[in-house]
Amino acid sequence: MQISTDIDKCIGAGQCLMLAPDVFDQGDDGIVILLEKSPADEFHKDVREAASLCPSRSIRLEE
Repeated sequence: MQISTDIDKCIGAGQCLMLAPDVFDQGDDGIVILLEKSPADEFHKDVREAASLCPSRSIRLEE
């Protein structure tokens, strides 16, 4: 799995951080920070959920 984020679309809702804190973080402005572009298999389920729940659709996944 490869993850990319579009910080221009991010609205800082924080769903990604709550669901996958080992993969995502937020800056002081609330905008997503990608910690792991290629997370371990154990995080894939949480990352998929974070991407599906992202209100701005700023997380993209490539399997």
